[in-house]
Amino acid sequence: MEGQPLQPTAPWSPSTELATRLPLAIAVVADTHVPDRFEHLHPHLLPALSDYQPDLILHAGDICIPEVLKTLATVAPVVAVRGNRDWAFQNTLPWQREFTLGGVTVALMHGHGSWRTYVLDKWQYLFNGYQLERYRQRLLTLAPTAQVIVFGHTHRPVAEWYQGRLFLNPGSAGTGVKPDYLPSFGVIYIQTPEQIQATIHHLPPFPRRGANHNA
Repeated sequence: MEGQPLQPTAPWSPSTELATRLPLAIAVVADTHVPDRFEHLHPHLLPALSDYQPDLILHAGDICIPEVLKTLATVAPVVAVRGNRDWAFQNTLPWQREFTLGGVTVALMHGHGSWRTYVLDKWQYLFNGYQLERYRQRLLTLAPTAQVIVFGHTHRPVAEWYQGRLFLNPGSAGTGVKPDYLPSFGVIYIQTPEQIQATIHHLPPFPRRGANHNA
């Protein structure tokens, strides 16, 4: 399926093949931040994604420029949503998508919620630090019927089951929020609608835009 055109605009529905065929391998990336934080995609990202031969790539937002999606599409078809820094996509990408893959309902979003919620999060993070539970409850409210909920925003990788749903945050494909958080991406394997697995895969450290490479 390499080289298939992107599906950047809402609404999007997967082909009958993707909606029903099993098994499926779905790669998930988020928070690539090109070029606001990184000059280009992580040099190891495309080869690493290709190793898993994904049927589809999901991007959970903070893409920043269309060229990122075009580059990812050289590996597999890409479906994406907007993040809080995706001004370039305000007329083309939705905040959230929900669709069926391999008989499984998947919700895809960045996870920052409304702008009011985004600002409140900044305050809560300042005083209380990161709390996964805060995001889980928000995501459940936004996608109450989804079996798999894919999100980004926090730059913290998560692959866990909660209340019978799979929550997957692939982390940032550029950088983590702490020095010991490596760049990462995720892979979802759907064997059957009852057999779903998600894994996190780390990449080597990657310098931010303008960083001193000799430091």
